[in-house]
Amino acid sequence: MKLATLRTGTTTTAARLDGNAFTEIDGYADLGALLADENWQQIAADASGPQHPAASAELETIVVDPSKILCVGLNYRSHIQEMGRELPGYPTVFAKFTDTLTGPHDAIEAVAEDTQLDWEGELVVVVGKRAHKVDEEDAGRYIAGYSVANDISMREWQFRTKEWLQGKIWARSTPVGPVMVTADEFDPGAATLRTRVNGETMQEHSTGDLLFSPEHLVSYFSTILPLHPGDIILTGTPGGVGRARNPQVFLTSGDVVEVEIDGIGALTNAMVDPVPARA
Repeated sequence: MKLATLRTGTTTTAARLDGNAFTEIDGYADLGALLADENWQQIAADASGPQHPAASAELETIVVDPSKILCVGLNYRSHIQEMGRELPGYPTVFAKFTDTLTGPHDAIEAVAEDTQLDWEGELVVVVGKRAHKVDEEDAGRYIAGYSVANDISMREWQFRTKEWLQGKIWARSTPVGPVMVTADEFDPGAATLRTRVNGETMQEHSTGDLLFSPEHLVSYFSTILPLHPGDIILTGTPGGVGRARNPQVFLTSGDVVEVEIDGIGALTNAMVDPVPARA
């Protein structure tokens, strides 16, 4: 199944994608609320709520308020090499906050305080049930499905210090979606991720090149703290980011950036002028 969160006027609802239409899953405000029900798969399969044409549906980020947004840097061999680093022995970990998330087709404001905005197309793991100290061999049972993210990074702020957080958490800078494909219908070892800027392919790489697999990451994170339904894990980006190019390329107002993963779908986000801050 492909599941999503729709904006319906002033509210949102979980929905199932059926061909060219989304079917509302009544009683669940978003995918996170649905996943909190242990029978979520059957509930989603049986849903028969109002339908919305997919072409005109307005999509919200898949999980509106996850308890955790956990992220991994330097997790593709190609990206590690282009950044001039050695292969790490452990995942490089940071986090985001819900204010950082935005919809899969929302406009994203360029940042007046940083001219080095960069793209990072990523595979997303969505947690399906509580996981605490799970073995890697069992971790797949805790994965509800997979989605797509663009970890748009403010590089000048990111590299002001050795810690990356301040370049990764700007408001409404990380689109996630358009849907979550359930784990039984997606093989993360056999898909290709592509990032395009104004139609030009910047990243094209197999998600099978992940240094630390989705199962490894679920096990690793769950060793540190419990994971809950609807938590999301951004698994890292492959080679082809703008900062590593010669000459370097960064996003500016007017650019359109797309991230697509085979079998899931695509994010399409226009960069727009920053809105002046209120006094």
